[in-house]
Amino acid sequence: MFTGIVAEQGTVLSVEHDGEASATLRLMAPSTTEGLGLGGSIAVNGVCLTATDIDGREFSVDVMGETLVRTTIGELAAGDTVNLERCVQAGGRLDGHVVQGHVDGVGQLLERESLGNWDRLRFGVPAPLARYIAEKGSIAVDGVSLTVTAVSPAEEESPWFEVGLIPTTLDETGLGAKATGGRVNLEVDVLAKYTERLLSFRSPAAAAEAAQ
Repeated sequence: MFTGIVAEQGTVLSVEHDGEASATLRLMAPSTTEGLGLGGSIAVNGVCLTATDIDGREFSVDVMGETLVRTTIGELAAGDTVNLERCVQAGGRLDGHVVQGHVDGVGQLLERESLGNWDRLRFGVPAPLARYIAEKGSIAVDGVSLTVTAVSPAEEESPWFEVGLIPTTLDETGLGAKATGGRVNLEVDVLAKYTERLLSFRSPAAAAEAAQ
């Protein structure tokens, strides 16, 4: 489990693709590798991956085809920077929100506006995910825990949501340099997904009574 508090921006050293089946990423991340053991979990732009090789300040992760298709990891190239977070330790502070590192979909930055010492960003979101995003709720964007400041109307055909980025977030995560049109990994609040799943198992009688 993660919290969406980015600890370091790492640099992609190389990406080796094995067709569309898998890929291996090599990254430079001095802070992230401290105390990191083989098999350790790391969120890379919000995607939970496993360290398969560690050498000093560098580490490698393997990425399966499913992840390449459903996230932006497959778009990375040598020289790119990525948001990194180690998994939270038991008893550690939950400074952001509960983040699993399981990306639900890919969004796109539609608008960016500088408002003094903070920026307003609007992201387009895949329609099936819009129902899980609520104003003042939490969302992980490229692994960064953020509070939703505005959402599109429920009937909007091209749904969107907005977030505000403070100077620390602008300086210490990749969202500070994200250009309009850029794609991002999105993970909605897991509590919303579980709630919907639980409600889907209501008995027909209970559902009919609730509808009255």
